[in-house]
Amino acid sequence: MLRESEARDRAAFVELLASPEVHTYLGGPRPRDELERELAEAPGRWPGSFVVDLDGAMIGRILLRRATEHRRPAAVGKADLGYLFLPRAWGFGYAAEACAAALDWFDGVLPGEPVVLTTQTANVSSMRLAAKLGFTEVERFHAWDAEQWLGLRPPVTPPE
Repeated sequence: MLRESEARDRAAFVELLASPEVHTYLGGPRPRDELERELAEAPGRWPGSFVVDLDGAMIGRILLRRATEHRRPAAVGKADLGYLFLPRAWGFGYAAEACAAALDWFDGVLPGEPVVLTTQTANVSSMRLAAKLGFTEVERFHAWDAEQWLGLRPPVTPPE
């Protein structure tokens, strides 16, 4: 289930953002003590930000936000999909299901808009998920000391 974040999710946000496993391809985790000091009571509350809830507990987060600044011109101005899941939720298809639901929501709110996704090519699971969600390669580039992949999900044509 996708929902807005709540105060009860704060500990899971700290765990997610401080996890070395989660941030293997994202430049490394943030220090737990820093997160404890800085995170809002209910982190990540804005349109396009979702908590992925399984049986009443947060297992991940999905972000859909406008890429106003991006390293690649092909992505600027487009909606950007991002996702993070706790390691205990990996390998069960939750990311595919939750991202598909978030993209369905996006298509209802902003029909006809393309979506981009960037991931490291070394992140095989993320590359597989991007393909499953309908993203196709626009380009590869080098950033953050690694090869990156930029994919595009073409706009879904709204029904007449």
